[in-house]
Amino acid sequence: MEKRVQALGKSVHSAGQAAFCAAMTAARKKAGLTQHQLAAKLRRPQSFVAKYENGERRVDVIEFIEICRALDADPVKLIRGLLRSFLS
Repeated sequence: MEKRVQALGKSVHSAGQAAFCAAMTAARKKAGLTQHQLAAKLRRPQSFVAKYENGERRVDVIEFIEICRALDADPVKLIRGLLRSFLS
């Protein structure tokens, strides 16, 4: 059976982006960190964390890996969770 692939939009406002934001916020909270604490670990302003968590900005792959490291989170596990939400 062939899987349907959604067209990639340029908007940061999509169901997939919202799921990513929710997953990243949940991972930060699971790590017991505030946005300020995570931003300090990343050597970024707090607004960096707030903007990607609120869907105002996208995160590239390298940033994603850096964030996961700062959270002590497994990036593969986070992506698998996102995939499950898309395939269900």
